Amino acid sequence: MRLTTGFPASWRFCQLGLLLSLSSLCIAQQAALGIHRDISQLTDEAATIFQGRVVSATVEPHPEFSSLMTVLVTMHVDEVLKGGTVREITFRQYVWDVRARYNGAGYSKGQELLLFLRPPSQYGLTSPAGLQQGRFVIHRDAAGRAEAVNGDGNLGLFDRLPANAKAHRAVLPAASLSLASKRSGPVDVTVLKQVVRAFTGQSQ
Repeated sequence: MRLTTGFPASWRFCQLGLLLSLSSLCIAQQAALGIHRDISQLTDEAATIFQGRVVSATVEPHPEFSSLMTVLVTMHVDEVLKGGTVREITFRQYVWDVRARYNGAGYSKGQELLLFLRPPSQYGLTSPAGLQQGRFVIHRDAAGRAEAVNGDGNLGLFDRLPANAKAHRAVLPAASLSLASKRSGPVDVTVLKQVVRAFTGQSQ
């Protein structure tokens, strides 16, 4: 006698594939948290780098896999530093931390960000390079001066800056020379974008 679960084999394989994908996503997210990336590595890893504002952020299940929780983020794009020129970007990010489901995974309407987004996966998922390391929140003072800081407080962001610039044949702006000794803390957005453009080979 042959026992059956009542589900076709193709469905069971699909579920197995999803479980393996979930495991891979969790491992990848945890690994990303543990690996330090400097500004040149973040720039290299990202497929798209842009400055913009969050239009909406909705935590919801993946459209194909209901057990996979994600955040769907739409952003108005003010400036593209790497990738194609667009006015708006919508992306879906896997939410691996249960706590993040209650705060939009760190995205909120009106929030101004400089994002280093990785290429989308086969399931349409992406995330900032190095997770919080590739997501810079932009704050402006009363005079309108903008500073950016990532989820690691910019710790080690400019490590080996002169050596990395030489390896990339990048010409750093004069305003960035003092960053090589900066271990952490907010950085002027204009200078940060100039450094990124130097590593992407774009003109200042």
